[in-house]
Amino acid sequence: MASETPLLSLSDLDVYYGAIHALRGVSLTVDPGEIVTLIGANGAGKSTLLRTTSGLVRAKSGSVQFMDEDVTKRDPAYIVSKRLVHCPEGRRIFSNMTVRENLELGAYLRNDKVGIAQDIEHALDLFPRLRERIAQSAGTLSGGEQQMLAIGRALMTKPKLLMLDEPSLGLAPNLVREIFRIVQKINEEGVAVLLVEQNANQALAVAHRAYVLETGAIHLSGNAADLRNDPQVRAAYLGEG
Repeated sequence: MASETPLLSLSDLDVYYGAIHALRGVSLTVDPGEIVTLIGANGAGKSTLLRTTSGLVRAKSGSVQFMDEDVTKRDPAYIVSKRLVHCPEGRRIFSNMTVRENLELGAYLRNDKVGIAQDIEHALDLFPRLRERIAQSAGTLSGGEQQMLAIGRALMTKPKLLMLDEPSLGLAPNLVREIFRIVQKINEEGVAVLLVEQNANQALAVAHRAYVLETGAIHLSGNAADLRNDPQVRAAYLGEG
C-alpha cells in the first residue's frame, strides 16, 4: 500500500487543552487506498487527533498536510470541501430530521443533484436498514442504525479520506461485525480510512497499518497484522497476557 506521496501526513503535532498536553509530537501518514487504525486507551488522545486533523481543534505546533496542501489552520468546512471527512464519536445525527434529510445534509457543499440522488441510493444500498426507515425521524433509530446513518451522511461528501471515531461503540457484537464489513467495503471502493476504535482486535483485523497512541504520543506503529501479534499490544489492548 506504500505510496510516494501520502494522502494525509501529520507532522510533529502538539495540542494543548489549557495546561494539558493532549498530543505530543505526533506524526503519522495515511496513503491512498489504506485503512489505518489508531488504537489506545481512553484519554490517550485519539479523538483529539481526529478533531485536530478536521480543523475542530487547533494545534499549537506541527502541521496537517492533505493531498499536498497544508490545512493546519483551515476551518472545518474548507477541510470537508477537500473531501477529508470526520465521522465523530457519538454519531451526532440530527435527531429531529428524517433519515433522508440527514443524508441530504451530508451533501450540503454539493450542487450536483443527480450525483446527490445517486449517492443517497448508494448509501441506502450499503445500509438497507436505512432504506426501510428513510422517512423516519433519525432520533427513533436504534444505536446501530444511527451509526449507519452517521457513516452514510459522511459518505455523501464523496470523501477521499474518511475518519471514523469509535464506530462500534456501544453496539451489539453482530452489529459490530456489520459495521466493520461496511468499513472494508467503503475502502474497497477507493476511500482511504483513518479508524479510531476501542475494539482493537477488530480494528487490527481490517486495517493495513496501525499506530498505538499512549498519553498523547505514538508508542508503536507498523503493519496491523504484526501489531496484532505483538506481545505488548496483545497484553495491553487485546485482553491477553
